[in-house]
Amino acid sequence: ADVAYLRSVLPSTTEDAFFDYLATLDASEVTVSAVPEGSVVFARVPFLQVKGPLLVVQLLESTLLCLVSYASLVATNAARFRLLAGPDVKLMEMGLRRAQGPDGALSASRYSYIGGFDCTSNILAGKLYGIPVRGTVAHSFIMSFTSLEEVQPRELPPLEGGEPVDLPTLAESWLQRVFPHDFQGLLDTYCVRRSGLPNFCAVALALDQLGYRAIGVRLDSGDLAKQSKEIRQAFRACGAHFQVPWFETIPIAVSNDISEQSLEEFRREGNEIDMIGVGTHLVTCPLQPSLGCVYKLVEVNGSPCLKLTEDEEKMTIPGTKTIYRLYDAAGHPFMDLMALEEEPSPSAGQELVVRVLGQLGETSKVVPTTVELLHRVYFRNGQVCEPLPSLPEVRNHAQVSLSLLSPAHRRLHDPQPYPVAMTEKLHHLLTKLREASQ
Repeated sequence: ADVAYLRSVLPSTTEDAFFDYLATLDASEVTVSAVPEGSVVFARVPFLQVKGPLLVVQLLESTLLCLVSYASLVATNAARFRLLAGPDVKLMEMGLRRAQGPDGALSASRYSYIGGFDCTSNILAGKLYGIPVRGTVAHSFIMSFTSLEEVQPRELPPLEGGEPVDLPTLAESWLQRVFPHDFQGLLDTYCVRRSGLPNFCAVALALDQLGYRAIGVRLDSGDLAKQSKEIRQAFRACGAHFQVPWFETIPIAVSNDISEQSLEEFRREGNEIDMIGVGTHLVTCPLQPSLGCVYKLVEVNGSPCLKLTEDEEKMTIPGTKTIYRLYDAAGHPFMDLMALEEEPSPSAGQELVVRVLGQLGETSKVVPTTVELLHRVYFRNGQVCEPLPSLPEVRNHAQVSLSLLSPAHRRLHDPQPYPVAMTEKLHHLLTKLREASQ
């Protein structure tokens, strides 16, 4: 059917032999090696290597780039949010309504989880991928009630058993003890301090009387850092006054167009936030809406090839290569090294003479404490030949990879550039091909 469709759209002068050839293509002749999913990869380092018949690997180009580009972009964006938030704050992905269609939303949920988010509001992503799901009450649901008489059912039995209790009436009785006025609403649907906070405290204390615990509150407007501190103060006061110790630790969640700048402001101002919901600025990646992944030919029939350009950053690095990550004595990676496939592997403690990209005119000497081979072969002869990790395993690998980076490379503002280098033999090949092309 695919070949028949191509016949219908290609010029009528296209030879039949071409379509006969297309019908013989076999993806089992392809070998794919890559860095493990969730690895930190730096610019100019090939993270995917595809070997096979030329037409087959060319047909794979757009598909592979589509699969890895947005995924890498969102995972990286999520990792930046995680680094800014720190290890203790819970991060919830809630970008379904802002994502580019349902497929984009599911991808965003999956890859933001890999990047370090704890949960998603996307129930389908939870069902398909096993990502923990969390949510909150919608403002529209709160606004649909005009009085407590509309609350049905009203009765809730104590957790440890006993006769059911009219919960709205019990909450109203607590409201008179929490604050001396009668309010309605839920936190910032109407007004946090005059409505949402006292009502929440009253309901939470009523639930506590029946043996239940409130699971948290969410703020969705206003000065979130300031409000979180005010709410925590109220929780502590209620907990102490009514002798309910757990009350002061009720989780406070925030949302409302959260960006990297928002997280920096939270940290600068101080806050009592336990969970942050991020949507638009996570799934649409406004700081970098696309990732510049490229797929380039570097060798044909055993002959290295080179795309020559005046822009050194766009010039390809020829030949089939093996990629190594070099670590220092503190366990931090300090350089990625590209070598030709036939070169012997560098050894720990061995002095290496290398050429750093951007400084190819001079040599540098480095001595790694540990050497890691980055690529693994995942697909050969039509078979997956490396066990594919589960989503939690990928997420854990991503977080470990990030944690190994030195603070100088990990910081989000003015990070120290991470050097990528090539061996002298690879540099000699590059120079030879450049000179031959001039």
